[in-house]
Amino acid sequence: MKRNLAIACLQYSSTENEKCTLKTIKNLINKALDAKVELITLPECATSLQKNSILTMELAKSEDENFSLQTLKEIAKLNSIFILIGSLPIKVNDKLVNRSFLVGPKGDVLYKYDKIHLYDVDLPNGDKFRESDTYLPGNKAVIAKIKKNKIKIGLTICYDLRFPILYQDLAVNGAEIIVVPSAFSNLTGPIHWHTLLKSRAIETGAFIIAPAQTGYHQCGRISYGHSLIVSPWGEVIKDAKNKVGIIHTIIDLEEVRKVRKAIPSLNSKKDYSTNF
Repeated sequence: MKRNLAIACLQYSSTENEKCTLKTIKNLINKALDAKVELITLPECATSLQKNSILTMELAKSEDENFSLQTLKEIAKLNSIFILIGSLPIKVNDKLVNRSFLVGPKGDVLYKYDKIHLYDVDLPNGDKFRESDTYLPGNKAVIAKIKKNKIKIGLTICYDLRFPILYQDLAVNGAEIIVVPSAFSNLTGPIHWHTLLKSRAIETGAFIIAPAQTGYHQCGRISYGHSLIVSPWGEVIKDAKNKVGIIHTIIDLEEVRKVRKAIPSLNSKKDYSTNF
């Protein structure tokens, strides 16, 4: 029996106003629906990006109060589709988490994942980012199981991409698809983005689905774009370049089995830490 999944990545530039961004998202979702897509994926910071952490903290809501989450749940239910919300800032006990949601065709949240690796860096151009000033890190890897548990999807977010052990652990535990919703820096993107995503695909023998933010944001930030769909063999199937729009394809999960049989590296995964 064929195990196929029609997937789309939405690529756009989040504004400071979530309702404004949602208008763009709705238009892109309609295009994905025209393409008969089953799973629609959105980037990190899916509906808003603020100028600073203070504003992010002030505007963040709990899950129950989050307008974007409720809106996207309604869209999923209305159209009987899966929606991967790359991430939203969610308030939890007066703290924030950078949380990804997988919403099901009935409009319910099936799985959620809090970004484990926070983006605390000092880039060569002088830019400094301190996600830990705003967010608490997650502490649990998550594999979503959809379509009667026959398709397994590993959940990650952006900076997680630089930590290959997480991806290998997801694959060893059954993930055939790994999503990487991102708002990747325009400085590191041209050198690192494609290489890292292709590497994670090759190392895990999994499909990598990476919806991304693109272009200039109201808050002054620039995102690299280039949403990608990468095969388990490491080939780029679709690249959104730097344009607002969608990319979509039908993936065949049989490819995962074939690649992992040809190069069974996951079967030989070892812990080398005791050698030092």
